[in-house]
Amino acid sequence: MRTLLVLAALIVPSTGLAETHRLRPTTGHATFAVRPPVLTVKPGDIVESESLWGEWYEKAGGKWPGEVGPIAIEGAEPGDTLVVEILKVRPNRDTAVSTQGGRFGALVPDSRTAFLNDTFPAGRYVWRLDRQRMTGTLDLPRSRMQTITVPLAPMLGRVAVAPAGEEAFGGLWPGPFGGNMDTSDVREGTTVHLPVFHPGALFYFGDGHALQGDGEACGSGLETSMDVAFRFSLRKKQAIEWPRLEDADHLMVAGSARPLTDAFRIAFVELIGWLVAEYGFDKAEAYQVVSQLAVVRVANVVDPLYTVVAKFPKRFLPPRPAARADGPVSAATSSPSSGSR
Repeated sequence: MRTLLVLAALIVPSTGLAETHRLRPTTGHATFAVRPPVLTVKPGDIVESESLWGEWYEKAGGKWPGEVGPIAIEGAEPGDTLVVEILKVRPNRDTAVSTQGGRFGALVPDSRTAFLNDTFPAGRYVWRLDRQRMTGTLDLPRSRMQTITVPLAPMLGRVAVAPAGEEAFGGLWPGPFGGNMDTSDVREGTTVHLPVFHPGALFYFGDGHALQGDGEACGSGLETSMDVAFRFSLRKKQAIEWPRLEDADHLMVAGSARPLTDAFRIAFVELIGWLVAEYGFDKAEAYQVVSQLAVVRVANVVDPLYTVVAKFPKRFLPPRPAARADGPVSAATSSPSSGSR
């Protein structure tokens, strides 16, 4: 219980009144890496922006526009945790593109999983988005039903900090730094926790999906650009190993690896560690409880590393004790479950 009180006191509040910054990106990056920030903000500040649109969306074989960033957060240091509240993720175009076939996807041969069979025919599907009704429609001229309309669930495939050391990872890679996790849990109302490896944290985002099924089987969601808003804060000297997520219903950890079972193990080991460190569980008892209550999302089985998200239902957590009266607490750090959006 004492540990929880100390953690609350280590969350960095905004210094003075929080600001709202409007970032209009003009350049996308093909890698997650250390580079000069395009914007520097303080803990508690909000950034309103959009993911990039480019020729990839407009023609087959077009160049991917890259990711937006990096955004530096003042006071972030290695060993801290960056906390990113996702306040808004909404499509800002009337179309979304999904590609499949060739040598990218869960059901076709690729450079890491060889098959003797021929490659699957390449396809490019343009979905029509109704942004008022939040639906997507696709024509199916060779199928009996001819057309299908489905509800949208906007998300970001890529949220990241600059990886450790001098590493630079291409945009397709997920890892401890976040990256291309392609989990539909990175959506409006979710708070993402990322480890900090460099001063400023250096946050990137991009790869908007209007909708994506679990696993991203064909290798592509309904790819489109998004209007976004984030609120940033820090947990000082509270290091984590892998990305954590939280929404109104679940604590979540994303683990990325190949084979898929290793991603599963990472996610569950880290989830159990979270329950022990911050919620007062005994390790063996947490293992037992998680084994009976956990929910698993296979986020992607197409990227260079696969991503699994392990979830624990928050309704089974013990109540959090009140923060100490002398501990600094910022409104910017309240969780989605407390009504902050």
